[in-house]
Amino acid sequence: MAIESQGSALPPPIPAKSSLGLFFGAVSFSNSYREHVEERLAIVTPLRTRAMFGGVGIYSGDLFFALIAEDRLYFKVDDTNRGDFQERGMEPFYPYDSPKPMGYWELPPGVLDDPAELKLWVEKALGVAERAKRPRK
Repeated sequence: MAIESQGSALPPPIPAKSSLGLFFGAVSFSNSYREHVEERLAIVTPLRTRAMFGGVGIYSGDLFFALIAEDRLYFKVDDTNRGDFQERGMEPFYPYDSPKPMGYWELPPGVLDDPAELKLWVEKALGVAERAKRPRK
C-alpha cells in the first residue's frame, strides 16, 4: 500500500492536555513513531499523512480517520465503535485546553502490531469517517 506524506515542516506546537487533564505543553510526535504507524497502517489501507497542529492527520482517500499526538495513535469514533475502546480501557483525545474530547480515542496496545486485528479497527474508523462526511438531513 502506498504512503504519501505531506508537510515535512511542522507548525509551532499548540498546547494540549491529556485525557487525564495533564498539560502536555505541546502536541508533538517523533518521526520514528510516525514512520512505524505509517508502515503498519499501510499494510491494511492506502493512506496519506499530513503534519497538522503539531501532530499528524492520517487519511485513507479523503477520509480523515486517525491522528497521532504525543506518540499516541487515535482512531475516529462514534456510537458504533466507542464501546470497543471503552472495553479496552482507552481514553479520548483532548485537544489544547479543551474540557471536551474530540471524536478520536487512543488505539489499544497491541492492535497496531496485529495486522488482522488492525484491519478491523481501521475499517470501523473508516466507517465512522464516512458517516461523518455524509450531509445530514
